[in-house]
Amino acid sequence: MRFDYMHPADQLIMIMERIYTHGMTTTSGGNLSIMDDNGDIWITPSGVDKGSLTRQDIMQVKPDGTVIGIHKPSVELPFHAHIYKIRPDIKAVLHAHPPALVAFSLARKVPEAYLTTASATICSNIGVAGYAVPGSDKLGKQIAEQFEAGHDIAMMWNHGVVIGSESLFEAFKKFETLETLAKLQIDASRLNKKMKVLTQLELDTSGSNQMPLLETFIPKTISSEEKAARREMVKLIKRAYSQRLFGATQGTFSQRLSDGSFIITPYRIDRAYLEPEDIVRIQNGRCEDGKTPSRSVLLHKTIYDLHPEINSLILAHPPYIMAFAITDSEFDSRTIPESYIMLRKAQRVPFGESYNNILGVSKKFSQSCPMLIFENDSVMVSGTSLINAFDRLEVAEFSAHSIIAANGVGEIVTINDEETKEIEIAFNLED
Repeated sequence: MRFDYMHPADQLIMIMERIYTHGMTTTSGGNLSIMDDNGDIWITPSGVDKGSLTRQDIMQVKPDGTVIGIHKPSVELPFHAHIYKIRPDIKAVLHAHPPALVAFSLARKVPEAYLTTASATICSNIGVAGYAVPGSDKLGKQIAEQFEAGHDIAMMWNHGVVIGSESLFEAFKKFETLETLAKLQIDASRLNKKMKVLTQLELDTSGSNQMPLLETFIPKTISSEEKAARREMVKLIKRAYSQRLFGATQGTFSQRLSDGSFIITPYRIDRAYLEPEDIVRIQNGRCEDGKTPSRSVLLHKTIYDLHPEINSLILAHPPYIMAFAITDSEFDSRTIPESYIMLRKAQRVPFGESYNNILGVSKKFSQSCPMLIFENDSVMVSGTSLINAFDRLEVAEFSAHSIIAANGVGEIVTINDEETKEIEIAFNLED
């Protein structure tokens, strides 16, 4: 989907629907705007249900202040307009009150951006705007000061957040990543372990921002097997996104095909609107022409080369399991039998090794270790099939959620060694 070809009103409706559906705003809360090439501001209306906006509800404000539309523009229009005036590079503004960011706003703290590679890259430029009445000149001035100082994100005490970017989708990505970061930090704090903050040197040397250079090929045919695999992969990717296991452009699926090639998620294409033709085929180390695969493509290839029993891999950033990735808390799968059967013994991998030590990391997978936790980065699960890997990812996130919640209930009692041995015998689990 070419987001930039969509009319501003349609963009606003689409992104507001995603924000509302994902529980990041309320019926009356939040507002979005876009400034087009003519200098017109397209903005969501005031006092209209954010969960059922139509194209007719979007308001147009001309450069001379003329308002076109059937409603009143958002009461926050003044600060939107002021941001556009002082920051010509910004073409879209997003304001909302998502729960985790509001929690930080109430505590008057800013989320620590350097907890993951994604958040450090996307959400490190945060300013702070003090409290003022919504729609007031004072609030508008405080927000504008942050953007004038060069910030792209302004945390608003006892209110929410304002984000500006070159497009509405880029603003949404920052917003989604920042809210996920806030949730992650809240969940990690419940583990009662110190969070590891990445240094700029670690980020610079991790290799996480490097795109592998692969030779390309033009596929002559697409088999029925591959067509079915692409369809199934897209269906599960969208499910993963709706379950918040993925971000809009983060997270990778791959699946081996019977001829030894494999298909993999593309780089930076919106997971919510992914289509089968967007998926990238990798054959003999070469990439399908005209497409860019996930940056983790070489890790996927090496794992498939070493492990013929593995037919699918998923790399993701689920918020609960990521709480273990940013702390030194051990993830113990001996919670309920299903968790132990599916996950066995997860291994931790030091930050940066998923890019800098691909062969060593690939060797860590085994029958008894189907999941790796990459510190301050992601989690990776393997499977005999795509649905098997996806099931493992879900079980890992549910288990992590339960462990974090249990810390508020009482001391955790895991299944003991004798009981785990019984499970291994009953389900014929191999080392």
